[in-house]
Amino acid sequence: MLGDYLRGQANGIEYLVPELHHRPAQAMAQVGRLCAQRNPADLVVVGSSLGGFYATVAAERAGCRAVALNPAVHPQSHFGRYLGPQANLYTGERFDLTREHVEELAAMDPTAITRPGRYWLVVETGDEVLDYREAVAYYAGAFQSVVQGGDHSLASFPEFVPDIVAWALEDGPPAAGRVAP
Repeated sequence: MLGDYLRGQANGIEYLVPELHHRPAQAMAQVGRLCAQRNPADLVVVGSSLGGFYATVAAERAGCRAVALNPAVHPQSHFGRYLGPQANLYTGERFDLTREHVEELAAMDPTAITRPGRYWLVVETGDEVLDYREAVAYYAGAFQSVVQGGDHSLASFPEFVPDIVAWALEDGPPAAGRVAP
């Protein structure tokens, strides 16, 4: 949806959606290489769920801005219950989620965000997978849009797409501003 909008409304933005490795350390190495090739002031990373965690790690490492959508906060604390066979939802690749995956997530987990003004958190209170309140607390001081209801798929995402693009282009506060939970 974001890519379609960019192609139709803001074709001057470089839009990359890398196919990330299932191992967290390798995935972040891929993201790190892409971020290193760009000026942090011109870079905005966007991610949802585990991708929101990766976007946060990337923003902390690269010094760029990030939009975290229903992000997994401290995902290593949740992934233990999913150990075993998995399939990538986008590629169909099959792999085993192991303790090593969880340890890699823990090793890269920022204890806190260092510059909240670089972040925009978008969460829905009806997320059935992750507790939105964890994200609201973790991203304290960041721009926050807390939508009542919804679910983990972020049903309200379409209404945020134009504002995310405007924020990426303008380097100002999100048009949606802060919304209290």
